[in-house]
This record gives sequence, structure tokens and C-alpha cells, in this order.
Amino acid sequence: MRVIIDASNVAHSRKNDDDRPCIENILSAAEELEKLGYEPVIIADASLRHEIDDKEKFRKLLDEGKFQQVPSGTTADHFILKMAEEEDAKILSNDVFREYKDEFQDINSRRIPYTFRDDRILIGTSGKPKKVKNILQKICNETLKEFEKKRIDSYKAKRGKKLSGIAIAKEAIDRISRSQEEGLEPKLEGIFMKLPLFEKFMSMVEEVERTSNYIIFVLVHPRDYREAVKYAGNIAVTVGDRLKLEHAPLVAVRNDLFLKPGTFELNIMYSEDVMEEAPYNVNITINDHDYSFVKKNSRNIASTIAARIGSWRFPIVSVKPSMLLEKPGEFDVVLEKGGND
Repeated sequence: MRVIIDASNVAHSRKNDDDRPCIENILSAAEELEKLGYEPVIIADASLRHEIDDKEKFRKLLDEGKFQQVPSGTTADHFILKMAEEEDAKILSNDVFREYKDEFQDINSRRIPYTFRDDRILIGTSGKPKKVKNILQKICNETLKEFEKKRIDSYKAKRGKKLSGIAIAKEAIDRISRSQEEGLEPKLEGIFMKLPLFEKFMSMVEEVERTSNYIIFVLVHPRDYREAVKYAGNIAVTVGDRLKLEHAPLVAVRNDLFLKPGTFELNIMYSEDVMEEAPYNVNITINDHDYSFVKKNSRNIASTIAARIGSWRFPIVSVKPSMLLEKPGEFDVVLEKGGND
């Protein structure tokens, strides 16, 4: 990866006895970056050549093309930030570029800090890429609105109770009991994900209408998936026995991006109300900044949509970047007839 050295910042970070910025700071930084496997690109503002401690050496390095200088009258900080964005490069600088935060929202993940200890420069690490708050939830909400435009209802309520096997079983018993006593047709009650859906579950699903009146989706934060899976068998037996059901309900665990870690929600449906597959696939166009994050979570989005609209199989979710969507958080959602898992 290329790393742009903010030459003025590095040079001024440790001055010589005459209080002048040091060219050796820059050269040390470039050498250390190369040792770490980076490709350094040295960018200086136009005023540095008049301030640096070794003007002749600085001029020679400029002539040799080892240093680059921004055009006179150009703001070096903006030039460096724009170059880093266009080339997907890092920036070695202790300047936090606070005045450019609105325009360049990923500065924290691009900037690499440093420090000098004696005569050696120590290279730090950049921050984690900034994620637009709740972008996955926003995409899911927008997608569900598109399904509703197609006259396909979706469940909207979001709540969460403290996660435990007993709590899940009690909640399921309470909801099913109320629906039986009140004679109400249960609406969609939940959401989400197909991480590895075990072969056992898949074979059970094929016979679900003959073996159970209910499907209970246990919705949890992705961090809690493994723990919740451990409860599934006991929950099915407990609910079936307590309600004296002819067949124990099918219990499947789904990851839910809407839930907080340590909580759960239930999506309980009559087995005959569950669609075999989603009637539409989902095409998401996203800006470059968020592309990798959203792509990585496309399966979570697919499972959220499937559970919200009552589909056992997930829609195909495709994610592609677009240069036309420039700002972090921008995206478009288009539904496409399909629905094969």
C-alpha cells in the first residue's frame, strides 16, 4: 500500500538547534515505511523549501522526483487528502485534519500517526474504517419499504429481552398461548439470518407442514448466534410439551442486525404462512466507502429480509459500488423478480 508522507508535518515534528524543520525526519520516515513494506510518497507544501534545514538537499530530492511539491497557492492538506482518497492510500501525519472532517469522512482510517524516540521514528497504526451509523439497518428498512410497495407485508416491531434459554421458551409459550386463546392469526413477528443452516434443519423444513403447526425463529445479535443454537433443541421440546402440541415446533436461530448483543426476539409464524422463497431479489448500489462493509454483511441483510417478509429461503442480495454515490451512507435499493436461494 502507498503511504503519503505529510512532509511538512513530519519535518516540523522535530526541529534542529536553529529551530528549523529537519529533512532527516522525512528521510527516516520514508526508510522506515519501506522496511514495513509500504511505498512512501513524499508530498510537501510550497513553503517548506524556504524553511527546511538543508535547502540544497531538499532541492536536489525535488529535482530527482523523490519529493513532490504541491502547486503554489494550493492547500497541502487538501491536496494530500484528495490524493489519498483517489489512490486509496494511507497518510503518515500527526495532523488530524479536523477542518476537513466533513469532506473526508474516512480520515481516521487513512491517517497513520508516528513518534520519534531518540533518533528513530516509530510508525503507529491507523484507526478502523468509520462505518456510517446503522447503515445496515437503513438498507434493510429501505428494502422492506420496497417490498411493501409490491404489497408484501413485513413485520416492523423491534424489541429485545435478555437472552437465555429459559427466557426464550417462556416468551414462545406466552405468545403461542395468547394466539390460541384469542383466536388471532399471528402476523409476522420477527427477522433473520441464515448462517450455516444445519442439514438437519433443512430436512426438517421440507416436512414442516406435516410435523409442526409453528415455526419459531430465535433472533439474536450475530455475536450470540453460537450460544443461542445450543438452546434450540430444548426450546422445541419445552414449548411442545408445555402447550401439549401434537408436534414440537421447529426452532431455528437467525442473526439479527437490529438487536443488541445479549438480547433476543422471536418471529413466530404458522407453518403454512411461511413462503418457500422470497419473491424478489435485492440489488444494492453503494458508495465506495461502504462497499466492503456492506458486501461482507450481504448475507445478514438477506436473512433479515427473508424473516421479515416470512420467507424461509433468502433472496439473493447483490452489492456493487458506484462512483455516482460519493458520500458515505449513500445507497440505492432495487428489487428484481426472482427469489432463488
